[in-house]
Amino acid sequence: MYVDVIVELSAKAIDKTFTYQVPPTLETQVEIGKRVLVPFGRQQLEGFILNITRQKQCDYPVKDILKVIDEHAVLNQELLKLGKYMQKKTLSSLVSCYQTMLPRALKARKNTKVKKKYETYYQLVDQNYVGNEQQQKIIDLLKKNKMVSRKELVKISVSSINTLEKKDVIRSVEQEVYRLQVKDREKDKKVTLTEEQKSVIEKVISKENQFSPFLLHGVTGSGKTEVYMCLIEHVIRRGKEAIVLVPEISLTPQMVNRFRSRFGNQIAILHSRLSLGEKYDEWRKIERREVSIVIGARSAIFAPFTNLGMIIIDEEHSTTYKQENMPKYHAIDMALYRAKNYQCPIVLGSATPSLESYTRAKLGIYELLEMKHRINDTFPTIHFVDMKDEIRKGHSILSRLLEEKMQMCLEKQEQIILLLNKRGYSRVVTCKHCGEVDMCPNCDIPLIYHKELQGMQCHYCGYHKPVWKTCPHCKGDSFQTFGMGTERLEEYVRKVFPKAKVLRMDVDTTTRKGSHETMIQAFSNHQYDILIGTQMISKGLDFPNVTLVGVLESDNSLNIPDFRSAERTFQLLNQVSGRAGRADKLGEVVLQGFQLDHYSILYASKHDYYGFYQEEMHIRKKLNYPPYTNLTLIQLKGKDDQFLLKEANKIKSYLQKEITLQVLGPSFSNMPKVNQIYTIQLILKYKKSPQLISKLQFLQEQYMTERKCKLEIDLNPIRV
Repeated sequence: MYVDVIVELSAKAIDKTFTYQVPPTLETQVEIGKRVLVPFGRQQLEGFILNITRQKQCDYPVKDILKVIDEHAVLNQELLKLGKYMQKKTLSSLVSCYQTMLPRALKARKNTKVKKKYETYYQLVDQNYVGNEQQQKIIDLLKKNKMVSRKELVKISVSSINTLEKKDVIRSVEQEVYRLQVKDREKDKKVTLTEEQKSVIEKVISKENQFSPFLLHGVTGSGKTEVYMCLIEHVIRRGKEAIVLVPEISLTPQMVNRFRSRFGNQIAILHSRLSLGEKYDEWRKIERREVSIVIGARSAIFAPFTNLGMIIIDEEHSTTYKQENMPKYHAIDMALYRAKNYQCPIVLGSATPSLESYTRAKLGIYELLEMKHRINDTFPTIHFVDMKDEIRKGHSILSRLLEEKMQMCLEKQEQIILLLNKRGYSRVVTCKHCGEVDMCPNCDIPLIYHKELQGMQCHYCGYHKPVWKTCPHCKGDSFQTFGMGTERLEEYVRKVFPKAKVLRMDVDTTTRKGSHETMIQAFSNHQYDILIGTQMISKGLDFPNVTLVGVLESDNSLNIPDFRSAERTFQLLNQVSGRAGRADKLGEVVLQGFQLDHYSILYASKHDYYGFYQEEMHIRKKLNYPPYTNLTLIQLKGKDDQFLLKEANKIKSYLQKEITLQVLGPSFSNMPKVNQIYTIQLILKYKKSPQLISKLQFLQEQYMTERKCKLEIDLNPIRV
C-alpha cells in the first residue's frame, strides 16, 4: 500500500505530494486526511495523507512512513476540497491552506502536541459499606450521582476519600474534561419581534434548502442579533448545524453570553484569545458532534461540521475577515463556497455593508433584506465640534460642549463612552533644542511614548527602550511631546472629572487573559462611569445606560492614504454612534475634528448609508476603483530597497508586455520598512483578465528560489 503525503514545509518549491510506502503493521491505521510522520531528506516531518493507492505511481525509490499520528482524520473530504479552492483563490501553497484551517494542536508540525486534560472522578463500588459520619456523606453523595469529581469530595474530607479507596469502597476514574467550562445561565427571555424582524426571518427560512446569499442591511440597534438567534433556532430544530462569524473585536463576552443563555452548551467558541488547549477542546467538541453551533472569528469558518444548515456573518464589512499573511483568504469567500456545497442560506449582516457587497445586492447576486428602524425607534442626536476654534480657546483635548455633556450625564448617573483610535500617551517625542525625533531603529518611524511603562515603544515591530534623559544629537535635556493616545486621554479625564470612575480599554490594558470580559462586565454593572478606548469598543457592545458617545479626532482615518479611507471613516462613526441610546434613554454623540464637512462624516451623522453609497460610488467610478474594477497587490519584501525597486520594474515591464492592464507603481508601501524589511509594491487594475493568474503563477515560480527578496501576491486586497 502507498500513500501520497503533502509535508509541513510550506515553500512553493515543494508544494506537491510525495509517495511513501505503508508498512503492513500500519495499513489498518492509514486514512485520507490523517497526519503521518515521514522521513524527508535528512529530517523527519509531519504531513497529511491526500491519497491512498495499491500500486506505486512514481518513478523514484520510496521510503516507509514512520508513524500514523491521528486516530481519526483531522481533515474531512469537504475540508480537503475547500483547501484546494483556497489555494486557487489565494495562489498559496496547498499545505499552508490546510494548516490555516486547523487549530495549532492538529497542524502538521513536529513537537506541537497539546495534551488532553483529565480530572479524577470517583464511583461507588460497595453499596453496603457503612462508615463514619464523613465517609457516609461521601457514600451518600455517590449513591445520588454515579460519578463525583475529586474536587467536590475533597470539600468533605481528604482522609475519608483515601480510607474508602484503600478499602475498595470507592474507585477513582480519570475522565477527560474540557478546559472551557460553561457556567449555567438563566434562559434568556423571549422578545416580541418587530414586523421587520419577522419579514427577514420568513424570507431566509423560505429558502432554507438552497444556496441563497442574503445581505441583511440593518441599522445599529435594529435587532440583527435576535434575527440571527431565531434563524439558528430554526436550523437546530431541523437537526442541522450553524456557523456564526463575528469580527474579533466584536466577539465580546456580552455577545457570547447572549447566545449561551439561549442555546446553553450547544455552542463551541473559536477565537484568538483562547489558549492552545481550549482551541483543541472546542475543535474536538465539533468533531464529536457534541455541539450544533460555532461562534467565532475568521478561522471559525473551517469548523468541521458535516451537516451545515446556515452560515451567518455579522459586521460583514469588517476588514478582519481577510487574513493579512499567507494564505490571504477572505472568510466570506470560504463561507460562500461552503454554503454552496451544503445548499444552505448564508446571511451577511451589517449596518454599513461594504460597497462591494451592497453592489452585489443591487445587481441581484445577493438578496437584499433591510431593517431601517431601531427597536426603540430613536437615533442618537449628533453634535459637531470644530476643534480649530476650540484649540484657539485653550480646549485641545475635550471640547467645551463635550465636557458639558459629560458633566450632565454624570449628574444623571448615566454612562459615557469616549473613542480615540490611538493608544499610548503621545505619538512623537522631540528634543526642544534641535528637533531630534526618537525613532524606531528597525522601522524608521517615531516611537510612541507610554507613560505607564515609562518607555518608548514601536507598535509595528515591538521594539522598546527607556525614555531619553539627554538628546543623543545635541545633549539637550528638555523634550516635548506631540499627539495624544488613550493613556493621555484617561489622565486628562480623571483630572477634569475627579469623582468619576474611569476605565480604559485598549491593547495595552487587555493583555491578560480574561481582562476583556472582566472590563466589559464591570462597565455593564456600572462599576465605572466613563469607558475610554480604541476601536475595540466601537462594535458589538450593548450598554443600556450609555447615553453619550464622544469621538475624538473623528476625521483622523480620512488621512490614511487608501482609497477606502472614507468608507472606513463612515463605518467607524456609524458603529460607535450606535452605542448611544440603545434602550429607553435618548442618546447623544459628539464628533470632534477638523474636517467635519467631509461627506463621509456628514452622511454618518445622518445615518444615511444610501446617500454615502451613491457619493462614494461616483468617486470610485471616476478613479476606476472597486467595485468598478479588480485589484491585485504585488509586494516585494527584502533588506535591499534598491534591489527591490529594480525587480519591481522588471515585473511591471513583463506584465504590461504580456497582458492588458493598468499597473500603478512601483512605490514603497504605506509602511515602507518594518523590522529592517522594506516593502515595494505594484497595484494592478483590470476588469477581466483570464491570463493574469497564469502570469502571476509564473512570477511566483521565478522568485521561488530568490533569496534577496520575497514575492507576495494578494488578489482583491483589503488594504493597499
